[in-house]
Amino acid sequence: MDAENRKVIIISSPSGGGKTTIMHHLMEHLPELEFSISACSRSPRQGEINGKDYYFLTEDEFKKNVAEGAFLEHEEVYAGKFYGTLKSEVQRIWSRGHYVIFDVDVVGGCRLKDYFKHRALSIFIKPPNIEVLRERLLLRQTETPEAIDVRVSRAEFELSYADKYDMIILNDSVEKAVEQTRKVVTQFLEK
Repeated sequence: MDAENRKVIIISSPSGGGKTTIMHHLMEHLPELEFSISACSRSPRQGEINGKDYYFLTEDEFKKNVAEGAFLEHEEVYAGKFYGTLKSEVQRIWSRGHYVIFDVDVVGGCRLKDYFKHRALSIFIKPPNIEVLRERLLLRQTETPEAIDVRVSRAEFELSYADKYDMIILNDSVEKAVEQTRKVVTQFLEK
């Protein structure tokens, strides 16, 4: 894959906004997309696998990688919880002749867009409202009510980033949001 065709898709939303669900649908229908596995310093949730869902690092390992310049971008999303995109992960995907698709927080998404510029399509998946977001997080049953409150509070901040993205897709119906996202991604990749 030549450098000009090394395109990337960046998908961001607050927790519970639907970005992961939409990303999985995209990858089912567009096999040329490959998921960039992020690194993080948090513990795996039930069912998460190292090297598949995330590269799970200790906080010290994460900071060592930062110091060595191994990340394209990184962020302390929650206190003591770091997330980032490894340069080696992007190279791995491009070496296979695939396009990279990122599922990242809003700050990381903006940094990736700044880095890749016209080779990136950034999409913000917007939940209908904060109450729906809270309901989605509760339905996951993966976190305490206190942790959900932290995520909802952060979501209000994250929603302020929506206009920094190339495209905003309202996720009030997952089927409609998937179809809209697939359409814009396909058009971008065919350019």
